[in-house]
Amino acid sequence: MKKLLNTLYVTSQGSYLSKDGECVVIRAEDGLKKRFPAHVLDGIVCFGNVLCSPFLLGHCAESGLAISFLTENGRFLAGVRGPQSGNVLLRRAQYRAADDPVRSAFFARYSVAGKVANSRVVLRRGMRDHTDRLDCECVRNAIAVLDDCALRLRHEQPLESVRGLEGQAANSYFGVFDELVLVEDAGFRFSGRNRRPPLDAVNCLLSFLYTLLAHDVRSALEAVGLDPQVGFLHRDRPGRPGLALDVMEEFRSFLTDRLALSLINRGEVTSRGFVRKESGAVLMDDDTRKTVLIAWQKRKQKEVMHPFLQQRIPLGLAFHVQSQLLARAIRGSIDGYPPFFWR
Repeated sequence: MKKLLNTLYVTSQGSYLSKDGECVVIRAEDGLKKRFPAHVLDGIVCFGNVLCSPFLLGHCAESGLAISFLTENGRFLAGVRGPQSGNVLLRRAQYRAADDPVRSAFFARYSVAGKVANSRVVLRRGMRDHTDRLDCECVRNAIAVLDDCALRLRHEQPLESVRGLEGQAANSYFGVFDELVLVEDAGFRFSGRNRRPPLDAVNCLLSFLYTLLAHDVRSALEAVGLDPQVGFLHRDRPGRPGLALDVMEEFRSFLTDRLALSLINRGEVTSRGFVRKESGAVLMDDDTRKTVLIAWQKRKQKEVMHPFLQQRIPLGLAFHVQSQLLARAIRGSIDGYPPFFWR
């Protein structure tokens, strides 16, 4: 079993990363140095004006240590990774499945089923824990839509129907998401999902967490030899990691969305930590970004019972387990892909 290691997030602008022996060295603009042994890391994420030496890039590529470069506000720019690992026969099987509409619909249906089931649990828990503070009728109506989608996903569907059910479920879920934001702060009102750029603080927080999730899922897929660009639900588009987006679907609601809600409802982030630009885009400040990154790392350390393996694992390893299960399903070693159903 892969060991859960740490992801190094570099947010200080003007930092320079270099290699010293088997260590990653970070030199800040003020001359301050920090040193991290490379063997305790499983990824490096650089935000904004952060530079890396060619020797460090080469060392990370050879060691299988992925480096991602994002804008200061969390939009993915580029990644540096070593040679593709894994069996070429697995990737060929993946490409054949992606080119087959029936098999694409087969795998897409599992991804959407996981997303719908976990979104439903998030809403049900919200009603259970905060009955007196929610519009329960609206939330029940959304749950009823998710129930219907889940029922229909039990049966074979063409790919376009699967995508339609995913859109219907997402609209119902986000239609009542504002009910789960319990703080009396107008800066955290949520009227619907928007992105590129996010237009409110909640969407800014969600988009940032989705970017972190995408980095981890993509790395997990590459580690087992799958091509993260070629998905089933999310079709080919230049620069889009389709398969990573597929696998992310089952994690979004219970992992990233609930973390965003916890940070807001517990007062760990405030609306003052978000800034609206002249363009209308909303960005988070440095302190808020660091708070979110620390919370994300802690969340990945939390142990859960894996529903298929029936073993307790840290959440951060669930990405790797699901990638392995998906690889086995694509090869035909198991009958289908078991999504991560949260309880």
